[in-house]
Amino acid sequence: MSTLPLEAYLLLSATLFTIGVVGVLTRRNAIIILMSIEIMLNAVNLSLVAFSAYLGNAEGQLLVFFVMAVAAAEAAVGLAIILALFRNQQTVYVDEVNILRW
Repeated sequence: MSTLPLEAYLLLSATLFTIGVVGVLTRRNAIIILMSIEIMLNAVNLSLVAFSAYLGNAEGQLLVFFVMAVAAAEAAVGLAIILALFRNQQTVYVDEVNILRW
């Protein structure tokens, strides 16, 4: 059985990260922005696991568990904030939410 080279995993990771950045920069919906941030975190996880397997140690794979915990906390807090904003402003579009403006 042949495995893919490290460059293939890094190319996929870079593609996923680019898709996430484009999603964050171009979308107005706060839920889609959170999903794009999750895609970027998963791209980082993929590259961490790829380098960990390439180098033959488990440190990168252990770091992935911490990144996944942070991603879960970010999703929970982000969705709670979006839910509170929707209850107040009746919108999830970030350019229409101006509660910090005087």
